[in-house]
Amino acid sequence: MSDETVPVFSEPLPQINRIKADRPWVWLAKGWSDLRAAPSVGIGYAAIFTICGFVLLAVIWSFESFYAVLPLTGGFLLLAPVLAVGLYETSRRLEEGEPVSMRLALTAWTRNFGQITLMGVALLLLFIAWMRLAFLIFMLFFADNPPNPETFVNDVFFSASSIPFLLTGTIVGAFLSVLAFAISAISVPMLMDREVNVILAIATSVEAVRHNLWPMLVWAALIALFTAAGLATFYFGLIITLPLIGHATWHAYRDLVAPAAPPQE
Repeated sequence: MSDETVPVFSEPLPQINRIKADRPWVWLAKGWSDLRAAPSVGIGYAAIFTICGFVLLAVIWSFESFYAVLPLTGGFLLLAPVLAVGLYETSRRLEEGEPVSMRLALTAWTRNFGQITLMGVALLLLFIAWMRLAFLIFMLFFADNPPNPETFVNDVFFSASSIPFLLTGTIVGAFLSVLAFAISAISVPMLMDREVNVILAIATSVEAVRHNLWPMLVWAALIALFTAAGLATFYFGLIITLPLIGHATWHAYRDLVAPAAPPQE
């Protein structure tokens, strides 16, 4: 047996802080402060995604693919962590006293482009898996009797016969959402803030969730609540809730991950 050992990761493993259950509310307060400090960036950034939502709805309506609205809405939660990278950069700049602008927010990907892109691919794969499973579940329950467009909401959400469909979709969606949250809760802000690889960032995110399970469950519930509120208002609410959650996520990362140790000489 060789006496030589090598580290699993090329850089030291980040240290995770244990936090109290009320910290998610502090993150929201700090996120609101960042939104007030740079409203044109936060609201403008969110407005882009709101417009994209309207365009997507128009496409779905034109193709009469109304059944795709629900899975696409749920899929937004899977992709949101990487879509909000510009908001993390804005909060970082505000924290450091640096200038902020829409241009800087939209080019935040360049800080660690390759690794952030890989994280985006990982979340995109989860999104594709969710979409395929959602359509499979829909066809499993409604292939023989597809809901009428005029009564779609009532047939899918308020009919006794749709309860198995809703339960199955909720369980599958919840599993994928928990997985996405665990790997992305703080990984994208970390990739933007430090020159680390995506595997280390995901491992750090999972450990942060594992060691702070109750506060992170509260945080996940708040994210779902604010996002649902934004989506329920025909995407208009996202103009406020998206930057609020995005800025707050940066402060969650700062709270959960100890500062990087200075390089050894």
